[in-house]
Amino acid sequence: MATETTSATATAKTVRISARKVGLVIDLIRGKEVGEAANILQFSTQNAADPISKVLQSAIANAEHNFDLDVEDLYISEAYVNEGPTLKRFRPRAKGAASPINKRTSHITIVVSEK
Repeated sequence: MATETTSATATAKTVRISARKVGLVIDLIRGKEVGEAANILQFSTQNAADPISKVLQSAIANAEHNFDLDVEDLYISEAYVNEGPTLKRFRPRAKGAASPINKRTSHITIVVSEK
């Protein structure tokens, strides 16, 4: 008889921080227990820690409410970030020229599972 592992997912789409910057913070919490990950995010000085923390809290709430999982037994089984749509803008330069500015966004996904 196989043990059934239940997991809950939360996603934040089009977060206005580049995927590269968010990925650095995601790497800090991947595979950790939920409480430990929340502490890491709380004391992180990176700006990406705030939206990641919100997604983590949402995943915990989804696990608790939708699947009746115990919060003490949860860990981050998957955490990844993908590129979202890029807002393309232009900045005026010398002699009537223009240079492009890419305002990058990202999609953050966190999956929590029970041990």
